[in-house]
Parts: sequence; structure tokens; C-alpha cells
Amino acid sequence: MEQDEDAGAIFDQQNIQWIYEEQQKMEARFKESGWQLFSRSQPKVNSSKPIQFMQLECDYYTLGGQSIIRMFGVTAEGNSILCHVFNFLSFFYMQAPQELLLEPQHIQQFQKELNILLAKQKTFGGKEPIVKIEVCQKESIRYYKGDNKKYNYLKIYVVQPIFVAQIRNFLKSDNRMVCDMELPQLTFESNIPYALRFMIEYDIVGMGWIELKDYAIRDNKNKISSCQIEVNIDCQHVKAIPLDEKSEIAPLRILSFDIECAAEKGFPNEEHDPIIQIACIVKVHNRNEELIRVVFTLGDCEKIPGAWVKSFQKEQDLLNEFQVFFQGLDPDIIIGYNIQNFDIPYILNRAQNLKLKNYGKFGRIPTAQSTIKNGKFLSKAMGMRETKDINIEGRIQLDMMIHMMKEHKLSSFSLNNVSFQFLKQQKEDVHYSIIYTLQNKNPETRKRIAVYCLKDAELPILLMDKLCCLYNYAEMARVTGVPVNYLFMRGQQIKVASQLLRKAKHYDFIIPTEQFKSTDQEYQGAFVLDPVKNFYKVPIATLDFASLYPSIMMAHNMCYSTLLNTSPFKVGLVDEQVTVSPETNAVFVKPNVRKGMLPLILEDLINARKKAKNQLAQETDPFKKAVLDGRQLALKISANSVYGFTGAQVGQLPCLEISASITSFGRQMIQFTRDTVLEHYSKKNGAEFDAEVIYGDTDSVMVKFGDYSVEKAMALGREAAALISKKFIQPIKLEFEKVYYPYLLMNRKRYAGQLWTKPDKPDKIDTKGIESVRRDNCFLIRKMVTEILNFLLIKQDEKSAVQYTKEQIRNLYLNKVDISELVITKSLNSKKEDKDKDNNKEKKKNQNEDDGNKLTKNYKQKQAHVVVAEKMQNRDASNAPSAGDRIAYIIIQGAKGSKTYENAEDPVEVLEKDFPIDFDYYVNNQIKKPIMRLFEFVIPNPESIFVGDHTMSRYIPKVNINSALGKFVQKKTACLGCKKVIKDNEALCNFCQDKTLEMMTKSSIKLQELQINYHKYWTTCQSCQGSLLGDILCSNRDCEIYYKRIKVQRDLKEQWDEIDKLYAQQQ
Repeated sequence: MEQDEDAGAIFDQQNIQWIYEEQQKMEARFKESGWQLFSRSQPKVNSSKPIQFMQLECDYYTLGGQSIIRMFGVTAEGNSILCHVFNFLSFFYMQAPQELLLEPQHIQQFQKELNILLAKQKTFGGKEPIVKIEVCQKESIRYYKGDNKKYNYLKIYVVQPIFVAQIRNFLKSDNRMVCDMELPQLTFESNIPYALRFMIEYDIVGMGWIELKDYAIRDNKNKISSCQIEVNIDCQHVKAIPLDEKSEIAPLRILSFDIECAAEKGFPNEEHDPIIQIACIVKVHNRNEELIRVVFTLGDCEKIPGAWVKSFQKEQDLLNEFQVFFQGLDPDIIIGYNIQNFDIPYILNRAQNLKLKNYGKFGRIPTAQSTIKNGKFLSKAMGMRETKDINIEGRIQLDMMIHMMKEHKLSSFSLNNVSFQFLKQQKEDVHYSIIYTLQNKNPETRKRIAVYCLKDAELPILLMDKLCCLYNYAEMARVTGVPVNYLFMRGQQIKVASQLLRKAKHYDFIIPTEQFKSTDQEYQGAFVLDPVKNFYKVPIATLDFASLYPSIMMAHNMCYSTLLNTSPFKVGLVDEQVTVSPETNAVFVKPNVRKGMLPLILEDLINARKKAKNQLAQETDPFKKAVLDGRQLALKISANSVYGFTGAQVGQLPCLEISASITSFGRQMIQFTRDTVLEHYSKKNGAEFDAEVIYGDTDSVMVKFGDYSVEKAMALGREAAALISKKFIQPIKLEFEKVYYPYLLMNRKRYAGQLWTKPDKPDKIDTKGIESVRRDNCFLIRKMVTEILNFLLIKQDEKSAVQYTKEQIRNLYLNKVDISELVITKSLNSKKEDKDKDNNKEKKKNQNEDDGNKLTKNYKQKQAHVVVAEKMQNRDASNAPSAGDRIAYIIIQGAKGSKTYENAEDPVEVLEKDFPIDFDYYVNNQIKKPIMRLFEFVIPNPESIFVGDHTMSRYIPKVNINSALGKFVQKKTACLGCKKVIKDNEALCNFCQDKTLEMMTKSSIKLQELQINYHKYWTTCQSCQGSLLGDILCSNRDCEIYYKRIKVQRDLKEQWDEIDKLYAQQQ
């Protein structure tokens, strides 16, 4: 954890007067533009009555040397509010030196001497940082030291939060003698962000409801924000409303937006390329209808049904009007797709380049300029990512692209692909190089851009609603107790730390602030039973431990506060009062001695989840159901995060004794489950068959009870789960969940099976580690694996599965597979350590034209997608790919002995220049290994699939003058009938001339087929772009129709050429 930053707001009477005047001007401009219809309703506030609001953001600022908490929120009536909380002092703990006398006069003298010493330090600048010191009885959460072994600690209050870290650092120095006493180096809770500390002290949670009493209302002339309501209050009068009493989500205003820029060459650069359009869609949470959709355009634009179109002749006027609209609408949540790394920075930088005055005031504090900070974010889900942090006070920023990258594994994170996967919607993808041309034509073409821009603003809202993002983030903030912006900016550690601090506070425990110490100490991870690989045609029952690691922690009372670092008898315990972990020999006291803080947290989370799930089952209101579902999901994730908190060596409070003990108990339980099943369900114990445990992974075992029906296997699974659960300490519970039948077990973490939860019909095919769900394969192999699994698992027709596979290989060799199925994609990254990570950005960060070439130098070895990027750079530097782009490529035929990367090519280039595809590469490098794994235990000799007649017939490509070999070959004209060499101006040889009518008929039929396909692809694309008259400009490479469209255009041209030749010869 680290201290949060001062919001930096300094207000004097002159500032406040300026804010008032600017607010009046903004409101006047807002009304002049006709936006007043969309203003928030006027608040009705009576200072004699309490105010309740849902918190959106919590931070602080400093005024006159005093730190003031600042809470933004929204009332149940939809009014925005800012609450200034006074008189909350930051503090930390330090163990009292043994020599210190604890009477008040001695504590006062100690405080005085310590202040004098600190004031002399350079970092304090002569200031006395400590306000007061209290003596309290606390216990460090580290280790069990005996019953009620509390010690004297000093609770040290400071003037400003920054002094906490400065005093902590001072105590690490050698010069820490005060009143002839050496101060301890270790401090407690000295790294808690000030705003979070306030929330913990008053039991406030992120996105929770708060009640204010005895507050003072600021009138309009004394407000420092654009919020409708602004109040001052003493911290003692702030009350958190329990979630059981109020849990709905306030009527938040949500603004989704997208910008379009026009660059004559290359990707837009904010130094010289204008913003030509900004599309906004505004809605209120829990209301189906939109509040408004509007597009601001540079240059006249035709009207768009259902949308406001505001056109401007100057970019400056467009940007200014957007800011007026934004400020007047006063959104609570700003969303979009890649807005954090592109749209918002581009607007701010563009305004700066245009020298616009007072621009970039997008937060709720008019004196605070929104600025861009480059940073890095490290998480297990996303790895190390470069980010742009932008301060927009009082509003939540939700970038749906970052959300998708954190929460989902996709082959591409383009808005198009994401929308198709989750919404089943496609959109026209106009390449940025085309936008410049459309912008400079006429109002109708600018309307084309506007429709496209509005769609890009609409899709993030649809995604947010579809994925219940707002509900899930709100409930995660409530469950973990952190401000909601922490969920976007920080990892898992802060969420667990917040819960631990809250729980520890109620039991008088304090958390040490420990220095990170590098260690080579490792512990053994989860236990995996070696799989008995086979294709099982009998039901396989799966037994799962419910919440394995949390249940182990609760059952064995594992916590920092229950761990012993000495022998039990030294703290007055006997063997029956402790638990010794297998393998690690770590010792924990049992619950009857002391209940651990972590088990208490887990119990609360699990009980709360059960309650939420019960309420969810009974609830009928869709909005309340969404809240409850988001809560139970947040509770589940939070419970599973506690184990990771103890095991993170670079975490805030690592404890390998706990994490290693958890996994050791887990291994023991899996082994015990296996042994019990084998012993109990055996012929010698009276069973019909000898059971076999064919696989076990972390928290589950797969059991083959015998040649039974699915219904019987389910019954035995339930029986076994109940039998084994009785052997474990509560709340450890083994559950029967599902049966796989049939079941293909290929290796560790690599299997597929038809999943059954009810005996009458299967649910679905469930796969893990299979190419049908992996992202690093071409679509052909994913399609083949999916279809083969359908044959093997659903139809249970092995012969057809083999026949289908051979047919696909034959089609590939005969060039009958669409090129879109052969495209391989990989992310082009700027950091070599990220080169295997997906970092797709639909809109790139600002880069020079030669960035594509520079990026490729970050790779130590040549890679196919990197080489293609270099080729694209050399062909057209203005449209070259940049860092984060997903590079699509095809492997074409090359010279003998050439490297794969040398034969990688852009799919569009392959289509346009008719490069011959290397089918052997696809068979041997994309298809063979996955297919061999699938059939290894299905047929005796899976190698036979790749030999035989179906591999003998090969497509013979035309001589291509663009290929390496083609440069040395002279191209001759061939007869369209028998392929005999003829003169250039002829179509048929003398022998075939009497077949001219027959050839023309065949060519006409083929032409008609191509025209039907052409029409089909074109109408699909026209429907997607929302216009049946406009040109097709889409360049969405995630869409298979994109490649089909290019191919059918080329094939049509060739077919017309053939018919023209035949017609000419007939004349």
C-alpha cells in the first residue's frame, strides 16, 4: 500500500469567486445551446433533515495546513453532491519504548521532544508534524503470543497524511533517540491511504450509502465544485448506512463517447491532425431509454434520425461546445472503448496545441485541470501494462477495453470482435486512413463518419449493460470496502488489506508495515494426480472441494494471529490445542484458543454469499437481481483472493507459512480422497467394479466408478462426496458437481468431455487446454477441433470424426478452405517481456511514422508477425502497424530451406497478388499436433490420418510473377480448355475452339455463382454499416467476410476477363 496523493486543491476567496462566475457562464452557455432539457432536476435540501447519498469517490485536499476529506456522490433523487469532511486526523502506531512512562505529562513531553527532533529534519521543513499521541492497548497481528497478550502502543496523530510516511522513513535511520530512548524501527499501519483510513474508521465502503447530519450547506457563491449540493461536516457526524438497509444503485448519469480524427497520412497525431467528430450517448442507470445522443461535427453534416447533430466550422468551437455539453450534463460515469489511452488524452493534447484557454476542466472541481500521467500497472490478469492516468475529479472512468482485457481471454480485443462475441453485433470498421477523405468531401460523407462514430459510442454502453459491469464493480467496492476507482487502478492486494484492517480494528489487532525482503524461499504448489490418459466411454464422476483454500483456512484456523513462531508449551498450550501443517510443520492454534482474523473474514464472506444467493433465488425485480448477482460474485472472488494475499512475496503482508500450509493440506486432502475412493469402491469391499481415480487437479478428482449409467454414476458421486466430507473438519466439503460422458483425457489440464448435471440430457461440451479455446491458432484448427469433439462426444461416431478430418485436409490441399480460416494473429508489442501477451489496442497511442520498424527491433529473434509488420511498414509507412496492434498473417510457399518467418505475409497482400499458400505448413504446424492429441486414444494409429489418397491431390497454383520463383519465369498464355500454350490474344487452342459455347456456358455459371456471393457479402456489409447506398469502406480484419469480400472481387475480375476472351474469340 502507499499513501494517496493530495488532490492539490487550494482555494481562497478569489478562487471561489472565479469558480462561481465560471459556473454561471457555463450554465448560460449550456442553456443557449439548447441543452437545458437534459439538466439534472433541481435539488431540494433542508438542512434540518439528514442527507443520504451513494459515494462515488473519496479523496482529500489540503487547505490552510488542514487535510480535508472530499466525498463525491449522488442522491437517490439523482442530484450530485460533494461533502467536505473536517477534523479527521491521519495516524499510525508505534510500540511504546519500555523506558517511556505512560502518564499524560510524560507523553506530552515525549511528543514535544519528538516534534523538535523531527522539525530539524530536512523533509519536515521546520514543521512540527505530530498533533497528539495516545497510549492504547493493542496486539500485533503477527503470531500468537498467548491469551490477551496486549502491549502498550503509541497512536500518533499527524497534521497532514504525508507526515506519516516521512516519520516512518525517519524511524529507519540511526538518529532516532528521544528523551534518551531509542525508538523502534517498526511501525504499524503507516502505509494506509488517508482516504481509505477515513473510510475504515467510519465503516464506509466504496459505492455505499452515507447519511449526513448536522451539516452546513454551502451556497452557490461559496461552492468550489460544480456539484448541485455541497456541504461541510465534522467527521463525527458522518454515518455509513448498512448494505442490509440500503443497497440499490443511485440513478447515475452515464456518458459514453468516441472521437474521430482526420490524418492526411498515417495514424492521427494531436500536434497537427484535428478532431473532426465527437459522439456522445447519455443515459441514466436503470432506465431503458437514452437521455440524449449527439454528435459534434467539424463541417456541415446531414441529419441523423434519432440524434442531435451540432456542426461547427472551427475545431476550437467544436471542442469548446463539447466541454460545455459535458460540464452541463454532469455525468457520474464516463465510459468508452480505449478512452483512457487514446480519446481523452487526444482531446486534452489537441486543446493544448490549439491553445484553448480554460480547457480540460472535465472534473467536478473547476479549478482542477485534467492532466495526463504516464504510468504502469502490474496485475496477474494483465501483466505489466503502460497506462495513462487522467484526473477527472468526482467522476468514475470506465474504459471498457481495459475491462475486457482484465476479465476475458479473446483472440482480439478490437471493439468489433468484442461486440460480436458478447452482443452478436458487428460494426463497420472504417480505417483511419479513409476518414480523411470522407471528411473532406461533403455533408453526406461526414454523416457516414458520424453514424460510425455514434456506433462506437453506443457499443460500450451495451457491453457494460450486458456484462453487468456497473453492478459488479459496485458490489466489489462494497464487499472489499475500497473506493471504486481502486478497482481500476490497483490490484488484488489492497482489497484484501482493506478487509483485514476493518476486521482487525474490531479485535484490537494492528498490522505491521514491513519492508519488502527479497527471498529465494519457495513452496510447493497445488497437487496434481497424474492423469490416466484415455478416451473414456463410461461416465466419469467429478468430485470438487467447495472453495478449497478458503475452507482449509477456516477449518485449520490459519492466520497471522494464530501462527506460532515458538513452541506451543512456551505460550501455555498443549498439543491438543494446536494444528501442525503436514510437510511444512507450521503450527497454528485451534479456534477454541483464538479465532483467526482471516477465517473470520472468510466466514463473513461465505455467509454473505449464501445469503445473497438465497435472496437472488427469491427476487423478481431484474435490477435487484443484478445487484445480488454482482454481490455474490464479488464475495466469491474476494474469498478466493485471501490465499493469494498471504502467498504474494512482494505483497503487503506475505506469510509463506500460511500459503505453503494451505497447499500442503490441499495435497493431503486430494490424496486422502483418492485413497478413500479406491478402498471403499472396490470389489473386495463389495462393489461391482473397482473404482479408478483417473485424474486429480488442485481441488477436484475424476472417478471412474465402473461401467454404469450416467444416473448411477451421479448417485455414486453424491454418495462418495458425502462419505468423504464426513472425514474432514468443517467447513471443508467435497461436492459432487458433474459427470463427463464420454471423456477424453489427454494430459494435465488438457481434456474434453460431454458434461452432465442431470441424468436426462447433457449440458454442453466442456474443454480445457484444447485448441478450440486457445487464442494462438488459426480459425481452421479451432473449427476442426470443435467439429471433431462433436463427432466424438455428442454423436459418438469415431469413423465420421476421422472422415471429417481427412476431408478438411483434402480441402486444404485443394485450396478449398477460405483464407479467413488460415489467418494467424499475434500481438506486436513494444516490450520484449510482453511479447507473448495480448495487448491489442484498437486505437494507437501517438507515434511517429517509423514506429513500426522500431518496434520490431525489440525482439531478439525473428518472428512471423514481426516480419509482416516490417513489410507493411516498408509498403506504406503511413498505415504501418503500431505497438499493441494484432498482426494478421498467412504462411505462403517459399524457397526450399527458407525460414517460416520469411514466408509470412499480410493476408490482403496474399489475396491481391495471389501468393500460393504453404498448405504443408498448416498441416504440419497448425493441424497435426492438436489432431494427433485428439485421436491418440481414439484410434490405433492417428498418424494414418495424415497419409493416404486425401493428401495426394494438390492444388497447383498459377505461376506468380510476384513470388521469388516467378521472377525467373516467363509467363505464357494458356488455353482455357486444355491449358496448352497459345498466343496472347487467344482464349482457346485450335483443338478446343469447337467447345467455345460449352466453355462460355461454364464460365457464365461460375460468374453467376460469384455474383451471388458478391451480393451476399455486400448486403451483409451494407446492413452492418447501416446504409444500402454507401460504399463499403470497412477494414475489419477480425471479420471473415472482409477477406471473402476481397477474394470475390478478385475472382469476379478474373472471371470477367475469361468471358471477355471467350467472347472475343467467338467474334
